[in-house]
Amino acid sequence: MPKMKTKSGAKKRFKLTAKGKIKSGNAFTSHMMQNKPKSMKRKARRTGVLCKADARLILRNWLPYGRKLRKTSTKSEAAA
Repeated sequence: MPKMKTKSGAKKRFKLTAKGKIKSGNAFTSHMMQNKPKSMKRKARRTGVLCKADARLILRNWLPYGRKLRKTSTKSEAAA
């Protein structure tokens, strides 16, 4: 089976955290900043973590190799 392609635009816009969440920059920060409140500009400086529903869409459609396989460990497996 051929390899799946990662969307090149998604590579530039999203990063994965160590726990598998998706970080992204905030919207509405590129122009007409004089019309936006100071608090909005201040909060939009940093990156944010996407909600679970949006992250699922991005991982499924655009970053196929960003998905982690979850290992479920039980007490019986940990003792063995």
